[in-house]
Amino acid sequence: MTYRETDKIKAVEAILKEASFTVSQRCCARPSCFDIAARKKESLIFIKAQHDIGCVSPYDSLELRIIAEQVSAASLFISEKTRDKRLEDDTVYSRYNVLAVTPKTFENIVLRGVYPLVQAGPGGYYVEIDGEAIRRRRQELGLSVGEVAEKIGISRRTLYGYERGMAKASVTAAYNLLCTLGIPVAKPVDIFEAPKNRKKTLMAKARQIFTRNKLLNRIFKKLAGYNIVAVRKAPFDFVVTVPEENMKIIGGVADEQETTLLNRRVEEILSLSEIVQAHPVLVTDGRKPPLDKDIPCVNGEEISKIKRPEDLCKLK
Repeated sequence: MTYRETDKIKAVEAILKEASFTVSQRCCARPSCFDIAARKKESLIFIKAQHDIGCVSPYDSLELRIIAEQVSAASLFISEKTRDKRLEDDTVYSRYNVLAVTPKTFENIVLRGVYPLVQAGPGGYYVEIDGEAIRRRRQELGLSVGEVAEKIGISRRTLYGYERGMAKASVTAAYNLLCTLGIPVAKPVDIFEAPKNRKKTLMAKARQIFTRNKLLNRIFKKLAGYNIVAVRKAPFDFVVTVPEENMKIIGGVADEQETTLLNRRVEEILSLSEIVQAHPVLVTDGRKPPLDKDIPCVNGEEISKIKRPEDLCKLK
């Protein structure tokens, strides 16, 4: 992380705390696809401050999405530019399906409740349309689809698409709809909205992440029938969820060569577990390593006793 990005994440932390979010310890024990996690009531989000989102790799974005989706959280990049182009305020961008906003936009959302309407895509700028609001207002005014389409200069088919939520509108079309119907028609973008349904393809990719760690492979085999994913770019090494029991577990695997670094990692895992509302676990190859923090430990011999995710939490 550069000095500029360090300053940026400090500012982000200050904004979140001012808005009464609980913020995790910053994740810097090892390279991570996110800097902090934050929660306010039911809103949970993982945030990465990245000066240039053009430098974000597809893998880092995928892993951030995997972690966020696994624990029903949102994910966000806070950035200022993409390659040689500066990002505009009050606009939502995307990098490999992770939303991105400028620091100013983030501040407006968190402190002032001003959510952006405009999104940037490969073909230009667009807005999400409230199709039901358009249909209801059109009927109130006694206008047909054809009449409204003609007034705003689009085809009937396009307007049908708006009303059915099947098409996105240009900024110009959204403005013309506003002038014609006399009501706001653009949906604000909620950066704190977590994905409602996990994508099976995404979870399948997560399961294919290769790990050479023998302990982690054993955990995977014991919990093969559950929602478990391995991650590389985070303080922890795996995440297990049992949605029907509202259980989440974030676990680290101790490296024999880790000393001071392991203590730092454990601190970050414990901090994140409080924000995510998950059970923290450390898997070791033998006896519990000397740590400054208290964390439930599972050694190699105890892994054979595991049959269900909750067994990880019961072992000491």
